[in-house]
Amino acid sequence: MDLESVIYNKNPIKEQSWKTVLTLAYQSLGVVYGDLSTSPLYVYKSTFAEDIQHSETNEEIFGVLSFVFWTLTLIPLLKYVFIVLRADDNGEGGTFALYSLLCRHARVGLLPSTQLADEDLTQYTIDGGGTVQDNKKSNVGSGLKLKSLLEKHKVLQRVLLVLALIGTCMVIGDGVLTPAISVFSAVSGLELSMSKEQHRYVEVPVACVILLFLFALQHYGTHRVGCLFAPVVLTWLLCISAIGVYNIFHWNPHVYQALSPYYMFKFLRKTQKGGWMSLGGILLCITGSEAMYADLGHFSQLSIKIAFTFLVYPSLILAYMGQAAYLSRHHEMESDYRIGFYVSVPRLLRWPVLAIAILQAVVGSQAVITGTFSIIKQCSALGCFPKVKIIHTSSKIHGQIYIPEINWSLMLLCLAIVVGFRDTKRMGNAAGLAVITVWLAVCFILFFGSIEALYFSASLIKFLEGAWVPIALSFIFLIAMYVWHYGTLKKYEFDVQNKVPINWLLGLGPNLGIVRVKGIGLIHTELVSGIPAIFSHFVTNLPAFHQVVIFLCIKSVPVPHVRPEERFLVGRVGPKEYRLYRCIARYGYRDVHKDDMEFEKDLVCSVAEFIRSDTSEYGLGLGNFEDDTKMTVVGTSASNLEGVKMSIDDDQEDPCPQAEGTSELRVVKSPIIRKRVRFVVPDSPQIDLEAREELHELMEAKEAGMAFIMGHSYVRAKSGSSWIKKVVINYGYDFLRRNSRGPTYALSIPHASTLEVGMIYHV
Repeated sequence: MDLESVIYNKNPIKEQSWKTVLTLAYQSLGVVYGDLSTSPLYVYKSTFAEDIQHSETNEEIFGVLSFVFWTLTLIPLLKYVFIVLRADDNGEGGTFALYSLLCRHARVGLLPSTQLADEDLTQYTIDGGGTVQDNKKSNVGSGLKLKSLLEKHKVLQRVLLVLALIGTCMVIGDGVLTPAISVFSAVSGLELSMSKEQHRYVEVPVACVILLFLFALQHYGTHRVGCLFAPVVLTWLLCISAIGVYNIFHWNPHVYQALSPYYMFKFLRKTQKGGWMSLGGILLCITGSEAMYADLGHFSQLSIKIAFTFLVYPSLILAYMGQAAYLSRHHEMESDYRIGFYVSVPRLLRWPVLAIAILQAVVGSQAVITGTFSIIKQCSALGCFPKVKIIHTSSKIHGQIYIPEINWSLMLLCLAIVVGFRDTKRMGNAAGLAVITVWLAVCFILFFGSIEALYFSASLIKFLEGAWVPIALSFIFLIAMYVWHYGTLKKYEFDVQNKVPINWLLGLGPNLGIVRVKGIGLIHTELVSGIPAIFSHFVTNLPAFHQVVIFLCIKSVPVPHVRPEERFLVGRVGPKEYRLYRCIARYGYRDVHKDDMEFEKDLVCSVAEFIRSDTSEYGLGLGNFEDDTKMTVVGTSASNLEGVKMSIDDDQEDPCPQAEGTSELRVVKSPIIRKRVRFVVPDSPQIDLEAREELHELMEAKEAGMAFIMGHSYVRAKSGSSWIKKVVINYGYDFLRRNSRGPTYALSIPHASTLEVGMIYHV
């Protein structure tokens, strides 16, 4: 699976034609606006659920319409389209995109394995600007003061991390609540064709069946049905806008007057506390608008702005105006549950609209579920979430992933919400609080912050009526994520403090004091420099060790993507004759990790390319070995067209003569060896005999096989620690570690080739 060409071929958005921009705008309908476009199904119904009543004066319905209009105008249109979308991280958006931007440009990141070499990555620049050092020189005034303040105070750094985690946790909570309320509200259209008693026993089972079907299809990937998402959303938007226009002209052409802010004042003056409490339902009109920023990396700023400004926004306004126009002429409802979307739909169109609404609810829910998978992947990459199994469901579409554990957890929680609440009112209270808390985590303190604080207070007052759900879910996720981050940080600090000194290694000699057998020993470590303590355990307790040893560190850097030509950092540990190498594979938080076989090939080729191009001199004094941070940037085999190539033949004989223009290093084995490894080395520059011999040994080791060696750590709080730290480390972190996944590249290695050594960490 190689998505790297897909990722980097889409970057120059600014140079795309208008045809491409409009195509992206059309495609964004199904991915970005699926959730937001579903909101007319439940906004009025949630708002009028209990706190206010629809009266003959129409002050309530017109006031709600005015609130909806100005909320949609100020938050998604003004805030997101004109302001927030500009704060991108090399084209990527979302809470963690902003946090990673701070991590590398204000040096407030809590990622422990950062290196100076990471600052040379292409995407460390801002919109094609200079490096971090260049940007530091250009910072003046308040920006420089704020940056200096963040760099000096650890407390502020942790506050930033907690805010990022809170926003992330609320997005995950939204992934539970949005499918529940969207599908439940869409199915509620059945209420107009049956009695309330019958409807009570039909609505919940039908919603549960649709949710089961939705989550069961996740492992197939959205790319199989993704082509239908945009047409469904487009059909839905045209449908609700057409119905809105019909209701406006047929029932109340003067409804446009309610768009005046004066009606908000009249609404609050009449309803007072009830009106304030109903703002939590009004807030649902912008549910899903954060996807405009979170999904920025899949499209372009211009395409998202065009889709919202010229289609989504006017369609939603017309839909809400149409519902208000209808309700302004219909005051005698049989019960409050009839104040909803479907009552304003003409009778002849209700069944077709019901079918479209259910499809729209599924599309909107799918977008939220996919977004939840994406943000959990980012959190895991940045060390803030336990390792989970991530499956890439498409080899062509970037970002299409599936996480089984999260999928089934979301399904169970969604079903619990539907079965437990059984009405839109409490689901709306819960969803409203989840939505507004996401924004409060990254809000603008002055103008927009005051608007969102108003909605937040109205949602929080409904705590016992359903709003406790997102708080409880977010609290659980927040504790788990912070415990994982804290435990990972302490474990890394322990590794750094217990590194093996280079003098110990030099004292063993080239053979390390044991027998060196053919093969590659791949030792997983989190360290980016130094010799991990686990290596001394291997050497002192094993009678033999591999001919070639590679200390492998796979780390994430605070950028969206690392280019393939900058993927690896390769260097030596000790003198050449020791055959000890360090390889650091760097990935951005949105990067796609290759499958195991291709990664193994790239890894070996990167070491081979390093051997070929290495010009350092070893052997004169200890000073040459004390600093193992000097490393060479090596790209993947696909990106390094002029580098060393590796081929593996199943043939027992040597059918390939020496290729013209290249020199080949080959190893001939007995007929019992089925696979042969060959390195094809470019003619220029010529390599010396010592390097050829080193490549020869690497090939022999690769043919003999590769063993994956990792430490099985047992992390415990050291004696004298506080009881809180003991609970967090001994129970919390230990539970998460035992239930998390190991490195993905080790999953395909046979168990006979895997060696685990237990170690106890006292942190």
